[in-house]
Amino acid sequence: MSSNQLDQKSQAWSALFSEPVSELVQRYTASVGFDQRLWRADIQGSLAHAEMLHAQGVLSADDWEVIQRGMAQITQDIEAGRFEWRLDLEDVHLNIEARLTQLVGDAGKRLHTGRSRNDQVATDVRLWLRGEMDGLIELLRQLQLALVDLADQHAEVIMPGFTHLQVAQPVSFGHHMLAYVEMFARDAERLTDARQRTNRLPLGAAALAGTSYPLDRERVARTLGMVDEQGQACVCQNSLDAVSDRDFAIEFTAAATLCMVHISRLSEELILWMSQNFGFIRLADRFTTGSSIMPQKKNPDVPELARGKTGRVVGHLMGLITLMKGQPLAYNKDNQEDKEPLFDTVDTLRDTLRIFVDMAGGITVNAEAMRQAALKGHATATDLADHLVKKGMPFRDAHEVVAHAVRSASERGLDLAQLPLAELQAFDARIGPEVFEVLSLEGSLATRQTLGGTAPRQVRAQVARHRSRLV
Repeated sequence: MSSNQLDQKSQAWSALFSEPVSELVQRYTASVGFDQRLWRADIQGSLAHAEMLHAQGVLSADDWEVIQRGMAQITQDIEAGRFEWRLDLEDVHLNIEARLTQLVGDAGKRLHTGRSRNDQVATDVRLWLRGEMDGLIELLRQLQLALVDLADQHAEVIMPGFTHLQVAQPVSFGHHMLAYVEMFARDAERLTDARQRTNRLPLGAAALAGTSYPLDRERVARTLGMVDEQGQACVCQNSLDAVSDRDFAIEFTAAATLCMVHISRLSEELILWMSQNFGFIRLADRFTTGSSIMPQKKNPDVPELARGKTGRVVGHLMGLITLMKGQPLAYNKDNQEDKEPLFDTVDTLRDTLRIFVDMAGGITVNAEAMRQAALKGHATATDLADHLVKKGMPFRDAHEVVAHAVRSASERGLDLAQLPLAELQAFDARIGPEVFEVLSLEGSLATRQTLGGTAPRQVRAQVARHRSRLV
């Protein structure tokens, strides 16, 4: 087989085989259609590897120089859309290596000294995912700030708090929004934590056993920014594990799944609150659509679709776990299937967070509708029980007294606060005229002064805490 034929077949192992890979198998096994997004990480990792090879005396100064020039040209071509991605070259790595060899000759072939595609792809995915995680953490910060702004504006707006979707106790709308800030803060913490384990270098593990070349893996790690908080190089310590580990991808997808679950919960509430049965909020028109047949409709398509896309991300997590559960050490071709679910998880979460940052700023609150809803369902019944406890009654007894009062009020279609004082005192003589302040929505909120409570003063304290953390 001539060198030209070898280039056309583009197989690093061609001399071993008596016939080329079939066209169907090429299409079935190729990943360049989706893994080309790793090109920047691939070039970054290759340059760090080449610089180390030069420093170790494995690669000449001339080779190092022309490799840098060739990679700069490839970068320009890809950015300009001029790069030809070839299916017969299988993946992003062989496409870039083949083009580099065309540009710089044998130096391009020497670049692969001391490495395998196994440790190369593991490095590329980690580098790429590290950058994506940084962007997602920033978007979570922006979403938290948008919700903090909403909470600050509506710290004194009263809405019903629900358990079992039944009116439970009055809460501040601002307090409700801050609950999601706490969720998204945990999501950011999980991504930050997972980033530490992602930011470790597999390169130098070669195919599975390490290499006989005098590689300085720690130098490559420092060049690529794979270091801990003390600046120490973070290198995968076992070559078998380095090339076959996909824990970092699963861990990221698990964190992304939890984040999407939180988004889905928020979406469900936005959908309910926007319905005519609630009427608590309005979403800006740019986040809604109409009906092809019913001209009065304004549908919350964005939160509905986010709720649906959550299932998609959950599916990716299950797929990645299933992908890895039966694999023996070390690298197996199965691992090519890690990229599409990982890529789609990143894309889905990133796009969802971007749109929710914007959408949160376009929420209009109907404070009166929230207040009227809070007046239903005897939301201050617990406050009446607490009032009796402060008068000396055991809580279980107070609970029973208030239950009788609620039943009486419900049978007459009244709220507890609408019962005359004499009727309330018939349930227990210790109830005094000050009880009506206790039974008011504002009074109920004002008493919830414990740390993390719904009192407006506590809400504003939490707003200040979050702002100092996020800004």
